[in-house]
Amino acid sequence: MNWSDRIAPTVKAIPPSGIRRFFDIAAEMKGVISLGVGEPDFITPWHIRESCIHGLHRGYTSYTSNYGLLELREEIAKSLHKDYQVTYDPRQEVLVTVGVSEGLDLAMRALLGPGDEVLVPEPCYVSYKSCVTLAGGTPITIPTNVENEFRITAEQLEEYVTPRTKILLIGYPNNPTGAIMSRDDLEGIAAFALKHDLIVISDEIYAKLTYDGTHTCFSSLPGMRDRTIVLNGFSKAYAMTGWRIGYAVSNVDFIAAMTKIHQYTMLCTPITAQIAAIEALKSGEKNVEHMVSEYNYRRRLIFNGFRQMGLDCFEPKGAFYIFPSIKKTGLTSLEFAEQLLMTEKVALVPGDAFGESGEGFVRCSYATSTKNITEALERIGRFIESLKNTDASKT
Repeated sequence: MNWSDRIAPTVKAIPPSGIRRFFDIAAEMKGVISLGVGEPDFITPWHIRESCIHGLHRGYTSYTSNYGLLELREEIAKSLHKDYQVTYDPRQEVLVTVGVSEGLDLAMRALLGPGDEVLVPEPCYVSYKSCVTLAGGTPITIPTNVENEFRITAEQLEEYVTPRTKILLIGYPNNPTGAIMSRDDLEGIAAFALKHDLIVISDEIYAKLTYDGTHTCFSSLPGMRDRTIVLNGFSKAYAMTGWRIGYAVSNVDFIAAMTKIHQYTMLCTPITAQIAAIEALKSGEKNVEHMVSEYNYRRRLIFNGFRQMGLDCFEPKGAFYIFPSIKKTGLTSLEFAEQLLMTEKVALVPGDAFGESGEGFVRCSYATSTKNITEALERIGRFIESLKNTDASKT
């Protein structure tokens, strides 16, 4: 019996994550410096961990409301109002999810039907298109380019919108490019969404990791609050990746639909993670400021390092990724990543893992120590020099 024949065709057609592939290879090699997985090298701050421990001591081990603890939802709503002057009802318009990944999946499944199209600017996070496909929709990819700092424009979107388009999915600050969008940029996108009556799903997990300018929450733009689902969480800014906790905010109807799916599949986010998230929102801002300051230093270090070795490199303005071009080497993104890993033991992610427009680039995470970044840059520089020497010997 060939059991693979029983697997749903939609699932069989989805490729495995290009990020995890290189992470798994690197995990089995000694002496590898990983610039691959986007995970903070900081440990979750002690006071956040301690709040969870105290919660366990007090016996908080039960289910919560499907929506999540009301106190946490209140803190989320309070934080959004404080930071972006956008108001949500914590009882009906906030849903606590198992990371942003679940929030994205819920949003797609709640909104999409057969034939519905979703506009997805690329390069983009690896799960975007797959979540659309698994929900029965059709992802329509829109290439962005380094010449425009990987931003999307309304003029570009007009080329791809059709009567079947239902959703625009954006993620800024961007993974993998580190690009951001200004308020003026986003206002143009908002006008496009209104013109075509689109729902916008805005992944803002890296909102607090903005180094150049100020982050604009998409739902705070005029006319966007009720047609936008904002996804955010605690993994990146608060160094809480393993806690798997995020949230979605939107109008009552969208959140109710997402919660309906959530209650049948996940039921609720673990109470321990929710207790920790409450503490993060109440008392974690100084920790965030410290980590962001450190990321900003590393950002400049790695950017200058790539420029000094002769690679064309867009200066990232947010998140903790840099997306240098390796086109000058003559290698594809995959060839560059594989050869670098095998010869110099540096793991990074080929750019085409994030879509076709990522070909010719590689993604490096600088959410690792200054020591690791410095050593990785030295190894990458040595690798590039070896390629130049090889080319010279051929001539």
